[in-house]
Order: sequence, then C-alpha cells, then structure tokens
Amino acid sequence: MKASNWVWTVIGVSALAALAWWQGAPIVLGKSVVAAPIVRQEIVQTVVASGQVETPFRVNIASQIIGEVESVPVNEGQTVKAEDLLIALGDVELTANVRLAEAALAEANAKMKQLQEVTLPAAQQSLKQAQATALDAQQSYDRADKLLATGAATKATADSARAALDIALSQVRNAELQARSNEPAGISSVLAQTQANQARASLETAKARLDYAQIRAPVAGTLIARAVERGYIVSPGATLMVLSPIGATQIVVQIDEKNLGLIAIGQPAKVSADAYPDASFPATVVYINPSIDLQRGSVEVKLAVREPPAALRQDMTVSVDIEVARRKDALAVKADSVHDGLTRSPWLLIAKDGHAVRQNVVIGARGTADLEIAGGAAAGDLVVPASAAIAPGDKVRATAP
Repeated sequence: MKASNWVWTVIGVSALAALAWWQGAPIVLGKSVVAAPIVRQEIVQTVVASGQVETPFRVNIASQIIGEVESVPVNEGQTVKAEDLLIALGDVELTANVRLAEAALAEANAKMKQLQEVTLPAAQQSLKQAQATALDAQQSYDRADKLLATGAATKATADSARAALDIALSQVRNAELQARSNEPAGISSVLAQTQANQARASLETAKARLDYAQIRAPVAGTLIARAVERGYIVSPGATLMVLSPIGATQIVVQIDEKNLGLIAIGQPAKVSADAYPDASFPATVVYINPSIDLQRGSVEVKLAVREPPAALRQDMTVSVDIEVARRKDALAVKADSVHDGLTRSPWLLIAKDGHAVRQNVVIGARGTADLEIAGGAAAGDLVVPASAAIAPGDKVRATAP
C-alpha cells in the first residue's frame, strides 16, 4: 500500500472513531452539564408594591357661615403656619352686629349701675321716710284713740287717724318691696343681671361670627387643593381648601392578599419615588388594614417615614420593597434551578454518582434571584439547571461553573 493511501486510511479511521465517541459518549457516560453547587449566602425576601405619599390625616378647610369671599391670600402648594389667614369673607354686616351687641351690653351694664347706685339708695331712703311717716301716724292714732275713750275727741277724729295710719303702713310695705326688689338678690337686680348676661352672650356670638369671616389655618401645613376665588358665595360645610399638616409622613400601598401572611408590623422597607428612582429612603410598616378590598383583592398597608427627603411631595407615586425575611447563612440555589417552585412540592435535580437524581426540597425565603433551601439538600450538592434537557435518572457528567 502506498504511503499516501495509508495516511488517508488512518485519518478516516480516526474520524470515524471520533464520531462514534461523540455520539456514544453521552449514552455511555451521560450528558455533560454545568451544575451549580448549593452554597451558603444571605438571602433577603421582599414584597414589592406601589403606592402614594400621604399624611396621617388631612384637613378640609370650610366656612362656618354664608358669605362672599373678599380675598384669598394663599395659593395651592403654599406652606402656611398655624393661624395664617387663608380666606377672608365680607364682614360689614358682622361688624355692625358686634357694635349693636356692644351697645346692648353697655346699656345693660348702665342699668345695673343705675340700680346699684341710684335706684337702690332711693328705695332705701323712701323706706325710711315711709317708716317715719308710719310712726307719726301710729302716734296720732294712739292719741286720738285715748281721747275718744275719755270723750275728749269724736269718733270721726279717731277714724281719720286710723285711716292715716293704714295708708302709712301701706306705704311702708310698698317701700320695703321696692327696696328688697333692688337689693342684689332682689327681682329687679336679678332681671337686670339676666339682661346683662344675655347682652354679653349676644356680643360673644356676634364676635364669634365675625371671627368666622376670617378663615385661618388650624395647623401648619401645605395647601394641596384650592377650590375658591374672590367673589365666590360660600356655604357652611363646603370644602374650599385641603391642608396637609406638617409632621409625620406615611406611605400607603396596596399589597396583594396572597402576600398578607408575609407582612407584619415593624418590618423595614425601602421606598423610592417614581420621580427620583435612584434615591431611596427607609420606612417601617406601622398599619395593616384588617379588611380586604374585594374589588382589587388587596389589603391596605401603611408605612411610616421618619425622615422624608425634601423632594417628597403629597400624592407622589412610590415603589416599596418591604423586607419580609432575611437569612444570613442560608443554603441558596438559583430560582431558575427549582422545578415546580411555586407549588407545594418543589424539587431539584442533583447530579450524584453520574446520574440526575430527583430531590424533593423545602423552600424558605425567596430572594430576587435566589431561593433558600430549608430542607432536602445540602451545601455542595451540584444542582442541574431546570432548563437542561435532563430527566430524573439520566446519566450526567456534571461540572462546576
């Protein structure tokens, strides 16, 4: 055989042997696959939701009286202090009512003073005069009665003296009534005091209504809505502005009810506003609504923000990652290596002794890309990716990445 033919023969045989090995090796030794080992690492499980920035409460600003708006010295979005003027209503009639009430109170007080300084002293003097007159009449009657008994006076004289005494005694009784009536506990004094009290109450009412014309901020805060302009006629109870008080800031989110069992009071969270996605800030779960929203299948959760960033605004849309579990030294695998990971019977394919072995596992915390293996596997076990076309029992040649 020529040398060239021999060379080509060797090449052909080698090629056939290589082809046979390439096709037969997976059958004899198993498929080659890159299997990642189970390792220990920290896993953080979070529940992601979106919501809005809110204060714990908001104040609806309304008028307590009917009136025409005279001025609105503040604008929507403006920060105000407590007692700052928000809306001024026309107060001409209200001011006039205050002046009338002041005049009525002054008149009532003058009557009280007149009663105490003039009427009562005059009544007391009249009583003294009536008592003196009655004493004289009594003495005159006594003399006339004695003279009548001795025959020195006629019966007509005695009757006249008796009539004069009766009149004098009647005048004493009238004077006593007048004096008692004008004393501090007397009926005239009580009536005068009552009128003064009524006038004082009317004045207070008139002043209160006048104050209602000046609608002021009950607390410091930011005006987040305004629905009033100069010239409007406002009615009691209608919301004219909405004030967001300065103070605690909270985030309100809707959590899917399937995650309700994972959420607990006190859990930390990271929040980022959609307008500033690169700037996150911490928050804490402080409230979980006991009821479920049937329409959305969600539960309302509130988070407190201790130090809100300056850029945060009311009603901003935010994204929230609530930390529901943290495992510092967990057995971890890639989430895409787990078969039936969302069912009650998850399992792994473990490369062991040249075969792919199905191993049922227990899933613990679920991170973004990794899952905690809480039972069923051990550190160092080589896990065949779920994407590999390998079934339990297949021969495999596993290599670590």
